[in-house]
Amino acid sequence: MSGAEQLPRATEPFVGFAGLLRRNGFPVAPEQTSAFIEAVGLLGPRDMADIYRAATATLAPPQERRAEFDALFRFVFLGHSLEGLEQAIEPDEEMRLQEDREGAMEPPEIGEENLTGEQAARAEVLGARDFGVLGETDVLRRFQRRAPAALPQRTSYRRTHAKRGNLWNLRRSMREAVKRDGEILSLPRLRRKLRQRRILLLIDVSGSMKAQTDQNLRFAHALARVSDRIEVFTVGTRLTRVTRAMRLRNREQALQAASGTVADWDGGTRIGDALEAFLAIPRFASFARGGLVVVVSDGLERGDHAAMTQAVRDLSQLAWRVVWLTPLAGDPGFAPRTAALQSILPYVDEIGDGSTLERLCDNILSLKGGKAA
Repeated sequence: MSGAEQLPRATEPFVGFAGLLRRNGFPVAPEQTSAFIEAVGLLGPRDMADIYRAATATLAPPQERRAEFDALFRFVFLGHSLEGLEQAIEPDEEMRLQEDREGAMEPPEIGEENLTGEQAARAEVLGARDFGVLGETDVLRRFQRRAPAALPQRTSYRRTHAKRGNLWNLRRSMREAVKRDGEILSLPRLRRKLRQRRILLLIDVSGSMKAQTDQNLRFAHALARVSDRIEVFTVGTRLTRVTRAMRLRNREQALQAASGTVADWDGGTRIGDALEAFLAIPRFASFARGGLVVVVSDGLERGDHAAMTQAVRDLSQLAWRVVWLTPLAGDPGFAPRTAALQSILPYVDEIGDGSTLERLCDNILSLKGGKAA
């Protein structure tokens, strides 16, 4: 039995409407479909106006395509024809109304908003991203060779044998004494083991970071391949965990997996809300405790930056160190001039250059490499 056949019959029109929108170029994510159905349940509904309000609130049609959205709504829920739909769209825009098309849960198409990626935006753009075929680079190969010894470490609670340890290995001393009829020839020592610090990598995938997104995800994959304990999230209009995708050995497969997981590529900028969502989940917040937190973002938060400031402050209280890498620092005259970046200065340990792949790698390799802290 297919997933569609298992749905309650009452939900079929709502799921069908979301699928119809997706097939006609509206960026509707699967979770928006679920929210639409839940909103209809909360509203009653008493009449068709309630269903329409739930649809516009949860499926968020772009204002410039509202007439097309309304026509499709009337087609599904009121049985109207689509005769007037041609006037609601551009002449060269293709309409796809095949009701029997398979793959209703495939990644939504990218909308037209924020194509330049030059400014921060509030709007949410949901879609998949094509990374293409990426070859190995000298920068990443060199980084992967040097990183295991250079990544920050901390002392573990476990102990190991050492020539110059600060503790006596009494158990080993007794074993050797038994072998030698009670004679102790040397006093073996113990020291605390070193283990790699946990790394939390937060990557901004909003429209203003569009030009750097590809390199940032390639960097994240390289770091995940050499780090024993790493968690990778993307932040934009929402928070998405992509650790499992970045753990894949093949880079192209990893990036394709991330493309299908993240829904808000090149969309709006709500870093503060995404970070607050991260901290609100105890399991996620534990990833930052005692670890190295690396945020790759330009910090161009729109509107009130209070949420972003508070979230970075909370992260700094959990983490061993917070490093903010921004592509804006590639400018020799760079200084944190935006209100958002200035507000987080007391809570970050370093604001570094994240403008190129080489700069990203160099910043990580320079973080107290190899020393326990």
